Amino acid sequence: MGQYDFIIIGGGAGAFAAAIRANELEKKTLMINAGLPLGGTCVNVGCVPSKALLHAAEIVYRAKHHGISGITLNVEKFNFSEVIGDELALVDQMRKDKYESVFEHLEHVTLLEGYANFTGAQEVEVGDQKFSAEKILIATGSTAVAPQIEGLKDAGYLTHIEALKLSEQPEELVIIGAGPLGLEFAQLFSRFGTKVTLLQRAERVFPYGEPELTDRLTQILTNEGINITTGVEIAEVRVKDGKKVVVFNPDGSSQEVSADEILVAAGKRANTEKLRVAAAGIDLDERGAIVVGKHYATSNPLVYAVGDVAALPLRQETTAGREGTIAAGNALAGESGSVDYDAVPYAIFTDPQFAGVGMTEVEQMRRTKVCACRTISLEHVPKAGILRQSEGLIKMGIDPKTKEILGVHMVGPHAAEVMAEAMMLIKNKNTIDDVTASVPMFPTMSEAIKVAALSFTKDISKISCCV
Repeated sequence: MGQYDFIIIGGGAGAFAAAIRANELEKKTLMINAGLPLGGTCVNVGCVPSKALLHAAEIVYRAKHHGISGITLNVEKFNFSEVIGDELALVDQMRKDKYESVFEHLEHVTLLEGYANFTGAQEVEVGDQKFSAEKILIATGSTAVAPQIEGLKDAGYLTHIEALKLSEQPEELVIIGAGPLGLEFAQLFSRFGTKVTLLQRAERVFPYGEPELTDRLTQILTNEGINITTGVEIAEVRVKDGKKVVVFNPDGSSQEVSADEILVAAGKRANTEKLRVAAAGIDLDERGAIVVGKHYATSNPLVYAVGDVAALPLRQETTAGREGTIAAGNALAGESGSVDYDAVPYAIFTDPQFAGVGMTEVEQMRRTKVCACRTISLEHVPKAGILRQSEGLIKMGIDPKTKEILGVHMVGPHAAEVMAEAMMLIKNKNTIDDVTASVPMFPTMSEAIKVAALSFTKDISKISCCV
């Protein structure tokens, strides 16, 4: 039996970050990876390829929708398969640069390809090989799941993995689910020229977001030509005349839409099925995710879990990576770190972007019972006007007694970058007075934060630039 200080199951962001930390601590480590190549979801079939396609789609769209008088542009050539090929080449290069090349410098870490499952509290097997370690980390991620819809499996459907590798562009596409993935794919395919219908079970797209902002994003995407229907139950899927027909029931009526392809973007399931975690005394929640404590230890104190496989507040590459670093330190060096999830930003990379950090108004009321919030139009932010993209909104929530900023959420150009500043304000418990006394660069979209802070005490329609 192979003996190690640390075994990491997985090869994505959380696993890789943990391997780097274990290597720094000079611990003999075994990383066991199966399924996706090193780098996991984000670099292979997630953030990197989807954002590459979104960037390409924005170039196509902005050529004709830049809003500047005196300039007329045309897209002389658009070849869908070549764009996909460019995206896949970028993925290969980034995986090599950020994972495979980095791994070569982890002198204390050994990589083994294969599926691991537990045979005891500190033991796993891979095929006919067995290994044990003082501590083990599970970072096996999650897998897209399809809802139980009559006829869907027989008709066939895509997940994000297949959608990123299509060789032919669909003329018509139905997307089931309007979370971050569904919204991003809806816009990029629509801008490439595909007729897109987006069906959402909840009453709003991205139901975890601020309602004013999600409603505005829905309006913007609808104006681009995406057909968005919310509050629907999908009755069945069937094939007719070579097309896939989706039957759905909004408001008690029955409607149907046909498409060449159906993209399912309705959620993910933690990858725990093959691990046999019961053999190690590891508890799962009702959704199959691993239950962990504040410091990422499972019900078996010798085993930790991070990322999508764990029942944690956020499921992002950034949180998984930070959790992996912290969990390795907790397991191997007796540390007691954890992530402050209230200070972790999120982003949906539509155009305009939808991003936020901290509590929403609903969450603030649930926790504290008090809230002061302001929502302002980006028409009050000069840079948005310069970009001809002032249709967005920014919302700020504060503690009305202390004036501490508790949440900032935005739909608008470069919203993800703006959240970098908002993140530090929330992390450092800054107040709106701190912000209004600051001197941001002009003209930038980050000024939106100061304008939002000023709106609590001033009529922002009566202030000049650079106040």
